Amino acid sequence: MIERKNMGRVSTILLALLSFGFFFATYNLLTMIIHNKASNLGSWESDGLDSSGDLKPKYHVALTATDAPYSQWQCRIMYYWYKKTKDMPGSDMGKFTRILHSGAPDKLMEEIPSFVVDPLPEGLDRGYVVLNRPWAFVQWLEKATIEEEYILMAEPDHLFVKPIPNLAYGSQPAGYPFFYIKPTEHEKIIRKFYPEESGPVTDIDPIGNSPVIIRRSMLEDIAPTWVNISLRMKDDPETDKTFGWVLEMYAYAVASALHGVRHILHKDFMQQPPWDFEVGKSFIIHYTYGCDYNLKENGVLTRDHFLVLLHQEISPYRLQGFLKLWLDL
Repeated sequence: MIERKNMGRVSTILLALLSFGFFFATYNLLTMIIHNKASNLGSWESDGLDSSGDLKPKYHVALTATDAPYSQWQCRIMYYWYKKTKDMPGSDMGKFTRILHSGAPDKLMEEIPSFVVDPLPEGLDRGYVVLNRPWAFVQWLEKATIEEEYILMAEPDHLFVKPIPNLAYGSQPAGYPFFYIKPTEHEKIIRKFYPEESGPVTDIDPIGNSPVIIRRSMLEDIAPTWVNISLRMKDDPETDKTFGWVLEMYAYAVASALHGVRHILHKDFMQQPPWDFEVGKSFIIHYTYGCDYNLKENGVLTRDHFLVLLHQEISPYRLQGFLKLWLDL
């Protein structure tokens, strides 16, 4: 009888010990998983490491431009800010190329690293000069020696105000969501270029080609499709009228979706005054809209003044002084 009681007590203690041991092992396992997951995420976002713990690869900054005086001024300003932020902590910027699609060298060749490509055949762009952008990238990717594994497609009206890490994640590129690129609201038109068998329209990201950080090999695949879709869209009167000046942006979004490519969307990739009033966490200022300050005390950001300054014949140093005051840098 006493032996049975003792055996019962031993069994109870043994079960308790086993339960506690199982709980402790499970707790340690879950803690380790959570810790590793948090470490990987933190590395990717903050420490300049990818998910494998390796340093993130550099990206090549590439923009397309013409030899028009306005485009030249924009490129000079942009290149200044590239050089200013390139070597700051947190930057994954590599080399820089202005892809000049005017077909001939211009006076900035010695000042800005440039690569000359041909424009589209005369008349094919129908006055829509941006149509040369995808064709310029096709030529550059085929002919140039590019050391970096990734490419940042940028534009002359971008100002780098913070060092930009490589926001792409492995084979998934990074892009900026534009509030005016709405594929689902234009499904009838989109289906002319993205048939139903390709997938739902929601698979098309609300982006343009810029700013986008993407693997060079992926862009090499997408770029020819981007050219063809752009030309087809421009040749379709309904599409041309509906998309207007953002037609080429829609073409990139559709082309990348046709290749099964989805982008990580970063709202802090850039900001667009006057819709955005503070730099905040953004890396790029996109000054595509006119901006102005009204006559109220301390001024209120409106429109027009910024582009007026860019059109005036003023020195880059005077303009740079204005930018520093405006950005509070």
